Amino acid sequence: MAVKIKLKRLGKIRAPHYRIVVADSRTRRDGRAIEEIGKYHPTYNPSVMEVDADRVAYWLGVGAQPTEPVLAILKKTGDWQKFKGEPAPAPLLVAEPKKARPLFEALGGDDTGKGEAITQKKKAEKKDEAAAESESTEA
Repeated sequence: MAVKIKLKRLGKIRAPHYRIVVADSRTRRDGRAIEEIGKYHPTYNPSVMEVDADRVAYWLGVGAQPTEPVLAILKKTGDWQKFKGEPAPAPLLVAEPKKARPLFEALGGDDTGKGEAITQKKKAEKKDEAAAESESTEA
């Protein structure tokens, strides 16, 4: 029985993510797997590639053959070079943590609320105008 290390597709139509699985070569793409050994999220920036290095080394050692996409992932993570005895590749790009937004107080904003609306209500403006007009006619 030929064993392959291949990708199992999951996710929505335009938002795929994959699991790296060990399966019989005769099973369909999303069919039953022997073992799940990693995951791959290509839509993230940068893409996420997580591989269980010990299990990959075991399955490669017993003769499992990776498919082309999985081979490319294994070369990027360095597991293929470790299996072949070659020098390790350059480290992968790691996403920078998002910068925290500055606090309101740090920007110089005061935290005291006035408790009243800044703009006056329209009805109050009309009454004030009417009172001002009556005062000006009286004077």
